[in-house]
Amino acid sequence: MQNNFLTSIRSMKLIEGCKGTQVYAVNPSSTVATAAEKLASLRPTFSLRSKSISQHQHPTNNQHQNYHHRTLSLDSLISTIGLPSPDLIDPSIDPFLRPIEHVDALASSFRSLSSAMSSLASSSLPSSSLCDVHLEHCALLRSIGDPKLLRRALRSARIHSQDIHHKIVLSAWLRFERREDELEPFPSPLNCSPTSPALECPRAALTSGYAPDVPFDPCPCRCIADPSASSSAAARPPDLDERDIDLWFSIGNEEIPCVRSYIAALSRPLSTLLYGGFAEACRERINFTHNSISARAMRAVEAFSRGGSLDDYPPDTVLEVLAFANRFCCEGLKATCDSKLASIVRNVDDALLFIDYALDETAYVLVAACLQVFLRELPRSLQKTEISVILCSPEGRERLAMAGHASFALYYFLSQVAMEEDMRSNTTVMLLERMGECAAPGWQKQLAMHQLGCVMLERGEYKDAQKCFEEAVQEGHAYSVVGVARAKYKKGHKYSAYKLLNSLISEHTSNGWMHQERSLYCNGNEKMTDLSTATELDPILSYPYKYRAVTLAEEDKLGAAVAEISKILGFKVSTDCLELRAWFYLALGSYELALQDIRAILTLDPGYMMFHGKMHGDQLIDALRQYVQPWDMADCWMQLYDRWSAVDDIGSLAVVHQMLTKEPGNSSLRFRQSLLLLRLNCQKAAMHSLRMARNHSTSEHERLIYEGWILYDTGHRKEGLAKAEESITLQRSFEAFFLKAYALADTSLDQASSSKVIQLLEQANSCASDNLRKGQAYNNMGSVYVDCDMLDEAAECYIKALAIKHTRAHQGLARVYYLKNQKKAAYDEMTKLIERAKNNASAYEKRSEYCDRDMARSDLNMASKLDPLRTYPYRYRAAVLMDDHKEEEAITELSRALSFKPDLQLLHLRAAFYDSMGNYAATSRDCEAALCIEPDHSDTLELYDRASARAMEQQK
Repeated sequence: MQNNFLTSIRSMKLIEGCKGTQVYAVNPSSTVATAAEKLASLRPTFSLRSKSISQHQHPTNNQHQNYHHRTLSLDSLISTIGLPSPDLIDPSIDPFLRPIEHVDALASSFRSLSSAMSSLASSSLPSSSLCDVHLEHCALLRSIGDPKLLRRALRSARIHSQDIHHKIVLSAWLRFERREDELEPFPSPLNCSPTSPALECPRAALTSGYAPDVPFDPCPCRCIADPSASSSAAARPPDLDERDIDLWFSIGNEEIPCVRSYIAALSRPLSTLLYGGFAEACRERINFTHNSISARAMRAVEAFSRGGSLDDYPPDTVLEVLAFANRFCCEGLKATCDSKLASIVRNVDDALLFIDYALDETAYVLVAACLQVFLRELPRSLQKTEISVILCSPEGRERLAMAGHASFALYYFLSQVAMEEDMRSNTTVMLLERMGECAAPGWQKQLAMHQLGCVMLERGEYKDAQKCFEEAVQEGHAYSVVGVARAKYKKGHKYSAYKLLNSLISEHTSNGWMHQERSLYCNGNEKMTDLSTATELDPILSYPYKYRAVTLAEEDKLGAAVAEISKILGFKVSTDCLELRAWFYLALGSYELALQDIRAILTLDPGYMMFHGKMHGDQLIDALRQYVQPWDMADCWMQLYDRWSAVDDIGSLAVVHQMLTKEPGNSSLRFRQSLLLLRLNCQKAAMHSLRMARNHSTSEHERLIYEGWILYDTGHRKEGLAKAEESITLQRSFEAFFLKAYALADTSLDQASSSKVIQLLEQANSCASDNLRKGQAYNNMGSVYVDCDMLDEAAECYIKALAIKHTRAHQGLARVYYLKNQKKAAYDEMTKLIERAKNNASAYEKRSEYCDRDMARSDLNMASKLDPLRTYPYRYRAAVLMDDHKEEEAITELSRALSFKPDLQLLHLRAAFYDSMGNYAATSRDCEAALCIEPDHSDTLELYDRASARAMEQQK
């Protein structure tokens, strides 16, 4: 029946209607068909092939009339959303450095860092070079996608910054990367909060000098000022003794008395003027009327010549003095003016007021102060024309360079921000062009040209894109060949693009992205083979799943299409894959499931535009809401309870989104939303929800709880604990006790502290809350009991949690059974979790611990299938192979995972395997790559030292 319906709809050539820009009006009086009839007509949006339309005859007039009322509203929707064409889901080119061999690149980066540190210790390398090495390390780590590693590399670059310019750039960059952690959505650009990292301090950034070994805490903003220092102002200059006056500067009708020797001491040009062979050397009165300085400013110069201070003078006067100092090369006077003016720049308005003066006079510190404000107000500051002219234009770069403030680091940061905001904007292009102008040969040029190529490709400027990519390839970035091929393909040279990828694959070790890219330039079985190979080599690439799903949808296999796209959504949630599945659900008539995915999308990205950017998600929700059963808040709570218990995180997220549309100011719902987002590994979105919970709090004790969670999640455990205790003093609540217990448990617990945590969790459960949270408290309590070897008490807690349907407690209870040597009971308990949980890759992995080797292998294979990002299954299988003396197979198993997920544990294990095989060069390489990810990993350091020593012995 469905196929006949789709055939008749396809015959109406709705694709042609999608090409127009006209959006037809909907006649409300005509929408009297049933919900199923109305939205079933969404199904033809999956008619992707033109031949599927032309193959069928047109419907009769009666048929056309029958469809008329249904398609009036559909025309409006379809003309807006278009079609899910394979051409519109092509993967984007990653706008960062992507090495062919990740492990080799990480090892090389570690060696560069080690060499730079050694050279610094012997004082043979400027410290600025070490900053550049850390910045290169940061650029390499971006392809791994771990924000913690990125921040650590940026922090290291900031620590080793020698000059003020790099300090302000990297401090602002660190703050930008941490922007979701802030309690306030738009904090003051030049103020540090009590928990802001000291490396981000704006005052510290404006301090010259290089001292990486000096502790950075507390930062200058948090230092308690000395009361006596504020009362004793800078020493005032001594009064001018009339007997010492031997020089007057005439400016207009005024004369400024001076001491010739003091003025001459300001600079060599003034000394030459007053004591050299010029006529002024013999005059007591010198006319300065035409030297562009006022009498007030000249008095300031005279006062400075005696006391070395300008504290008593306003900014406009100091600006005049600055110009005078520049004109007569008075370095000390200029530095004082520079510092004084920099100290009064507090906001964007101040910075805009001073920046032109600062650039004209090349006032290094003042330019730094203004630039710092612009950088700490990103991305909003780029929207101001006055600022964008300075930061983006070639003339602006030249002016910044004259003042010592144009660098690759600056434009790298600005380009990253601009690309996040709008990949295709002119601002992005200009910043990348400036970045290229500042780039040194090597990795900097590779990155600048590759990113500019990506932007040009997005803008449809294929000739320029190809040129940029080719330049990146010439600099040594092999991944940019993908960009060259894509540009050629867009220009109609498909076979040439295919040959380029063939060559790349033949010359290097195959990677998943190579086969994914080559699949774009072939058809039929060859294309599907490449996509299968891409998934086998790199199962976390989303495009192969998307393409296969769309192809299945073309063939009217919509159920199979949903299953295919759901594979990747099981371990990697993204808006584009959720959107595609929502599309399929619409075609199937599964409107509630479609709404679920749309709501999940809007939780991840509230501004998301559905269907290739043609319709906002909220509009589609409004269009579909009338076709599903409405829920009141009581229904929503029941649905949330069911989905939470089923470990259906996406479903739970959608229910919470619906509840927030009814109660947008409900902070507890925002908090639950953040917990779900953390489970889905969406850290930035989670922090945003947690901050929204804090901002929507209706009471002080509630606000303190959410502030405590923000502090705890950002590494400030003691501060978070203090917030929980303060909240409890105001009002006893479940969340306050739970937070305090959670923070206390995040240490190596002894018997006393464990008892305290259990007591806090019991107090939490004595307060009003719902079963969703009480179940979590019982589950946590059980974990503490297990750690204290109190297994009966732990089992009791887990059983209580299960009684209120906290499904995850099955895992804790299984652990208790296993520790009691009841292995079969543990296995059965995990089987219950697998049956009840929708997301059960971790359950399969955990169950493998409670069965024999063959069954464990089967469970771990299933875990890898459901979630290839889990590393334990690879390590287990490799260890089994190693035990069976199948060394090469064990190495292959680990290498398979390392090809798409450079992981510390995987690298360490493979290094140990190589070490046992006597391959010390490979051992050292893997250790170096692991230490690049975690420099302080003690086991790897020990193995690395041992392998290095053995390698040296072999050489001898």
